[in-house]
Amino acid sequence: MKKLTAFVAGLLFGIGLLLAGMANPAKVLGFLDIAGAWDPSLALVMVAAIAVAWVPFHWAMKHPTSLLGAPMQLPVSRELDRRLIGGSLLFGVGWGIAGICPGPALVLLPTGHWQAWVFVIAMLAGMLIFKALQARR
Repeated sequence: MKKLTAFVAGLLFGIGLLLAGMANPAKVLGFLDIAGAWDPSLALVMVAAIAVAWVPFHWAMKHPTSLLGAPMQLPVSRELDRRLIGGSLLFGVGWGIAGICPGPALVLLPTGHWQAWVFVIAMLAGMLIFKALQARR
């Protein structure tokens, strides 16, 4: 049941990304181009996503397990440190250069866009480098 729930949640998330235009790099870059032909439509998508997620997140903070009995694994640290700020900056720069972020990149893989494949390979390489650096700490 957990795998089916995860599959359905991922499928709904992917469909939502496609419908919202988040998997279209041109639309994302139009949103990021605040000095040019700015497209504010993705701001509405982000506000709607925050509004929809607000209730479940508040519910999750008050319960030790999910509806399917899995333990809740919410972040416990509320500290802004160099790693968080640096990672956020790196994510933002990558988003601005590529016009996609990890979720939409995975949605684009089956479409044959070579840019999505390059992005996902670079993302996986970055994850492996991070894991290796963490192991050395």
